[in-house]
Amino acid sequence: MSETLRLIEDLIARPSVTPADHGCQALLAERLSALGFVCEHLPFGPDHFRVDNLWAVHTGSRPGPTVVLAGHTDVVPTGPLAQWQSDPFVPSYRDGKLYGRGAADMKTSVAAMVVAAEEFVRATPDHAGRIAFLLTSDEEGPSVDGTLKVVQALQARNEALDCCIVGEPTSVDQLGDMIKNGRRGSLSGKLTLTGVQGHVAYPQLARNPIHLAAPALAELAAMVWDAGNEYFPPTTWQMSNIHAGTGATNVIPGEMVVDFNFRFATASTPEGLKARVAQILDRHPLQWRIDWTLGGEPFLTPEGNLVQALRAAIQAETGLLTALSTTGGTSDGRFIAKACAQVVEFGPVNASIHKIDEHVRVDAVEPLKNIYRRTLETLLS
Repeated sequence: MSETLRLIEDLIARPSVTPADHGCQALLAERLSALGFVCEHLPFGPDHFRVDNLWAVHTGSRPGPTVVLAGHTDVVPTGPLAQWQSDPFVPSYRDGKLYGRGAADMKTSVAAMVVAAEEFVRATPDHAGRIAFLLTSDEEGPSVDGTLKVVQALQARNEALDCCIVGEPTSVDQLGDMIKNGRRGSLSGKLTLTGVQGHVAYPQLARNPIHLAAPALAELAAMVWDAGNEYFPPTTWQMSNIHAGTGATNVIPGEMVVDFNFRFATASTPEGLKARVAQILDRHPLQWRIDWTLGGEPFLTPEGNLVQALRAAIQAETGLLTALSTTGGTSDGRFIAKACAQVVEFGPVNASIHKIDEHVRVDAVEPLKNIYRRTLETLLS
């Protein structure tokens, strides 16, 4: 068994359901410290929801960039245990796959990054620049006391970050077929529409917010918000929940609440989207208010030395000409991009993430580790 697989097994065996870390970061810090990394534990949050964070740095003997390897040690809950073919926190092998919660998202990437760094530092102790690890146990949770807080702490002391690889599972059909070089922003709104409650037999004495809102909601759903650009698809607007009524069939509701979300490209801004929604609602006879939540702004890393190094490493290991993409949900890359000019995401196949019987292919583990190591060699040798 490879060193990478042994480390993945050790991490999977720790039931680190967010925000719990269950000793994952202590294990990794022990390994990294033995290699000369300076490890700093940065816990944040209240005692009842303590988030573990690790910042670990290995400084070379020559000037060069700071290359960050970022990831998370927390995992999502398992769901019904009876539906798993094996215990989600007991690493299990079947048909050439390693099963366990976090196998794909993202303990395999974290382990591969650590072993890649170990191999690189042992082979090139006089490397240029710095290798840094940024690990959190809050990526799958609220994402308030994890990477966001660590980045703010690093910015406060003027840490210079040049390149970052986030180990998110980005591959689609096989390892190496996709890199995420950006992500769309997420802007959510809770729209409250006020009417007048009444009896359905006397609609003239009531004001039905469902009827009044329908044309405005149809207009919002049909709106073209932007055309996207060469890296991003057009911005989308989706309703996720609609709540109204008392449960009785003979009562016109006095209020309606609509939850919606924008996934927006760099072609739009949160302020611009908010203003356009207000303009549409104001064209209709509505009493409304919106509570907004900005989940994250979009970020983009155009092709440069980081993308080129990672692409070359992928091709050397897999023979694939990898695609760049900005699709999918948000990630901690949105926080790191505030302090780092180049941020990309790359990791194993994502088909089983957050699912029952989450897994990775065993034959993809060593190539993944080698891709991370080759990228470090290109950027820091």
